[in-house]
Amino acid sequence: MPKPKSEFETLYPYQLYEPEDVLDAGMMYTVSEIARLLQGLDPEARLDADSEDRVVAWTIPWLMAHADELVINDPVGDEPGYFGVASDDRPPEEIPDDADV
Repeated sequence: MPKPKSEFETLYPYQLYEPEDVLDAGMMYTVSEIARLLQGLDPEARLDADSEDRVVAWTIPWLMAHADELVINDPVGDEPGYFGVASDDRPPEEIPDDADV
């Protein structure tokens, strides 16, 4: 339920981290790992299921907001997709016309 701003002692500007501030340019990460990094956690930190769901839900809009700055692998089978920072030394390839997107 919405609350009046007056109920909050402090309000901060909403800021999004830039991908290069969170992700190592030479690495690729799952959504769950990025979610942890955005919270200042180790990418392999254990979270209870509720916390995991919450931080992953917060991460999806961040990924969408930075889609032009990120690359993703071509997942195989049931493996998750891995995201990384786009770079000039490893630019993204064009998606083939016959790709299953």
